[in-house]
Amino acid sequence: MTKPAPAPKEDPQAAILPPAFTHWFEARGWRPRVHQLALAGLAREKKSTLLIAPTGAGKTLAGFLPTLVDLATNPRKARKLHTLYISPLKALAVDVKRNLEMPVAEMGLDISIETRTGDTPQNRRLRQRREPPDILMTTPEQLALLLSYPDARDFFGALDCVVLDELHALANSKRGDLLALGLARLSRLAPGLRRVGLSATVAEPDELRRYLMPQPAEGESFSEIIVAPPGAVPEIAVLTPMESETEEGEGRIPWSGHSARHALPAVYEAIRANRIVLVFVNTRSQAEFVFQELWRLNEDALPIALHHGSLAAEARRKVEAAMSAGSLRAVVCTSTLDLGIDWGEVDLVVNMGAPKGASRLLQRIGRANHRLDEPSRALLVPANRFEVLECEAARAAALEGAQDGMVARLGALDVLAQHILGCACSEPFDPDDLYTEVISAAPYRALPRDDFGKVVDFVATGGYALKNYDRFARLRPNAKHEGDMRLRAASPSVIQQYRMNVGTIVEAPMLKVRMIKSRGRRPVGSMGGRYLGEIEEYFIDQLSPGDTFLFAGHVLRFEGLAETEALVTKSNAAEPMIPSYYGGKFPLSTYLAARVRTMLAHREQWSALPPQVREWLEIQAWRSVLPGEHNLLVECFPRGDRYYLVCYPFEGRLAHQTLGMLLTRRLDRAGARPLGFVASEYSLAIWCLRDPGLMHERHELPLGELFGEDMLGDDLDAWLAESSLLKRTFRDCAIISGLIERRYPGMEKTGRQVTFSSDLIYNVLREHEPDHILLRATYNDAATGLLDVARVAEMLKRVKTRITLKRLDRVSPLAVPVLLDIGKVQIDGEANEALLAEARDSLIEEATRLV
Repeated sequence: MTKPAPAPKEDPQAAILPPAFTHWFEARGWRPRVHQLALAGLAREKKSTLLIAPTGAGKTLAGFLPTLVDLATNPRKARKLHTLYISPLKALAVDVKRNLEMPVAEMGLDISIETRTGDTPQNRRLRQRREPPDILMTTPEQLALLLSYPDARDFFGALDCVVLDELHALANSKRGDLLALGLARLSRLAPGLRRVGLSATVAEPDELRRYLMPQPAEGESFSEIIVAPPGAVPEIAVLTPMESETEEGEGRIPWSGHSARHALPAVYEAIRANRIVLVFVNTRSQAEFVFQELWRLNEDALPIALHHGSLAAEARRKVEAAMSAGSLRAVVCTSTLDLGIDWGEVDLVVNMGAPKGASRLLQRIGRANHRLDEPSRALLVPANRFEVLECEAARAAALEGAQDGMVARLGALDVLAQHILGCACSEPFDPDDLYTEVISAAPYRALPRDDFGKVVDFVATGGYALKNYDRFARLRPNAKHEGDMRLRAASPSVIQQYRMNVGTIVEAPMLKVRMIKSRGRRPVGSMGGRYLGEIEEYFIDQLSPGDTFLFAGHVLRFEGLAETEALVTKSNAAEPMIPSYYGGKFPLSTYLAARVRTMLAHREQWSALPPQVREWLEIQAWRSVLPGEHNLLVECFPRGDRYYLVCYPFEGRLAHQTLGMLLTRRLDRAGARPLGFVASEYSLAIWCLRDPGLMHERHELPLGELFGEDMLGDDLDAWLAESSLLKRTFRDCAIISGLIERRYPGMEKTGRQVTFSSDLIYNVLREHEPDHILLRATYNDAATGLLDVARVAEMLKRVKTRITLKRLDRVSPLAVPVLLDIGKVQIDGEANEALLAEARDSLIEEATRLV
């Protein structure tokens, strides 16, 4: 295994940097950092490299320094694309371009730098292909698009380097699969291409080092690696009860809930006390709620803005520009601002709720300060008592520099189908040659030739069950010469549809939100109304004219629909609904979950917890027992006319939902007569008409069998066959693979149209071709994304023979939060806060009563 490149023993600046560069550094009072020079040295040897460096260490400049030196000292006779920069975010590409233009201008270098994103005008895109810049900043989707043109060989033929920024955010996803396939094609078009990966948060560098390199037919290949010295240790605080006094002065940490409403006055005071604050939340709906509440508290009229992915692009750009100019005091934002946009004046990051991952927390903390030698400051705001534990575990991990590991993934087959069609759009391909190229991409290195052939057949004909339909025939033999085995795109319309639908990001069906003037209750046409952003179609389907909701920082009144637009007017309603977004929540990371279990099991670690939380755990230990580090605690108790089974796997909501679905099937077969279940990030509650604890003691329901590993076999298959989850997953795979197009020239399908088409095809394949390659891709996606099957399997293996059953006479303190979630499901529809408060108080009193 290659070791990290050692720091040079002598200052190699004079040998590596031309005088103009040395003078530029000196004029700014800087010296090139050791890792910047080390990367430049490896670039001279044409070696691909992964650079791991903390925020503020000049990571981006390090990635581009070899390019600038090469272009300055070896000018080309004709301008050709030299370096391709790929970012996970359009905004980041624009920001890096702006930062790179400064040294280029100050040194007087004749180097052209341009961006190409979804926002780039069509005329500029056409000109870039004819007259490419020296450096092009783009995204994985735009790379796939450029590779689909007939002139791809000429456009990329002289490419010297690809810089992959925030590589950890791309590699372990379908976007990363598409990018890996694109890199494999680039290496064929430009042999000897050098690759540079940049990342600040990496737990397992070898995964990214392997991703960066073309993989050989046998064995593995790894890039070089440079690890820069760490920056200053961050200052991280967890909001305590004294700091989170509510307006009523209770100062209590809630037992359940995710809004953190109780802490918002303290968050506002933190904004008042600092110059610029980023307030991170985990979902777009929470962003809307927190922003509205902060404005309600904003007696000083501080400039506070909102930023999330559903807002109009123009609105997001205005916020980004105002932030860069230093004219805002705070921005409430989601993961859209997680990555490395350089806002050096941010002096505090607030994370509302638990961060769900150690690496995510480090990434967000890095948005503050951007000065390597000064600590970044962060404030974690737990929304409930379990989140206090998670925040403390995340804080300890961040102070140690510990991070979440990457889960090794196999390349997705629907992404491969999209890439195969893209290759055919560019030029005819030979399947055997393309297979050799595909398996050089790290995610696909183990792809069997037979599976590749099935994907090619699917792209060509749709597969056995669909081959009689011309609309699914997207490839045909080239047949220009006898014996030519190459395949090409079937028609110009196939090529056009591919380019309009390229990419792996499948958003839920969205409707535009437009502010209009109103005439009574009748909406006036949307012409001239202000476009606010997009909202999920299913949320709008729940509304009737006159209903109010929060969006884009406004309280809006729904007036009606006009084609694909939701027409709204401003409102002053006191209790608007908050939109929810499909797939918006992050799962609790495996690493952080393990740290929470460890904290619970070791009392000496409780000293950092607030007194309320320590008391909560102490009552739990007295009333029942605490979950162990490696075992599974299962509690059974009666309440009302039901019997509850509550377990504490600490494996995240997705895994717990899957476990709940499977356990209820087994409980039903055993005769426990389950009525339902609810899952949280930390626990799972199932309620039954018979007592599962008593059934266990009578040997009618052995817990070892109930939690047996075999539940992931026939039980899982049977449940999936009955559920609608696979249909929803199939829809996304069908879109990514190109089987169903979202966009046509001059139009876009509605969500209902796409769902109707995908459901029809799904039913046909299930009946006539159950081994279809797209159904296999669907099952793989469901198992990893929506079910977290691997995590459930690992948990069942871990707790085998280590299940602790406690039969109680009433609810335990740890069970209160998940039981309150049951109450919310029943009560929220009526928005009856009084009933909810009454249920909460009753449960808490019962759990904490000493007799």
